[in-house]
Amino acid sequence: MKRIAVFILFSTLVSCQYFDVKKTTSEAILTEELKTFNWNEVDSYPGFLTCEDLQAKAETKQCFETTLANHISNQLQTKTIIVNQDINDTIMLSFLISEKGVLQIQNIQVDSITTLEIPEIKSFITESLNTLPKIFPAIKRGQQVKTQFKLPIVLQVN
Repeated sequence: MKRIAVFILFSTLVSCQYFDVKKTTSEAILTEELKTFNWNEVDSYPGFLTCEDLQAKAETKQCFETTLANHISNQLQTKTIIVNQDINDTIMLSFLISEKGVLQIQNIQVDSITTLEIPEIKSFITESLNTLPKIFPAIKRGQQVKTQFKLPIVLQVN
């Protein structure tokens, strides 16, 4: 009986991980948590008031991009543009939306022929972006975050 009691006591002490203590620091926990983030995705995309009722992330992103493209297109249509040759170009607009909802243009890529025919095209686009309605910033884990976008703008002038 003593042997069984000693055996049970021994096996309990050896197999019990109660005495093993793992030390973790806040930096180690933070590092592990940061590894689990997908930094290229947000929980909700930036949006305008017109996109507020949409629930799906893809629909919100589509609404944001469509509203932005339509606004730029409508603003460009109000300008009188005279060209010597037909222009069919895709302008790549790179911009950043801050955590406050402020749009900041990073780059506007315009073909050289378009720039030659419409030298003020970049200022037209910049001016149209300055008249945008209020933008609500993107959300990641409950926090407002910066987001970067590239938006193609198709320009056709006859």
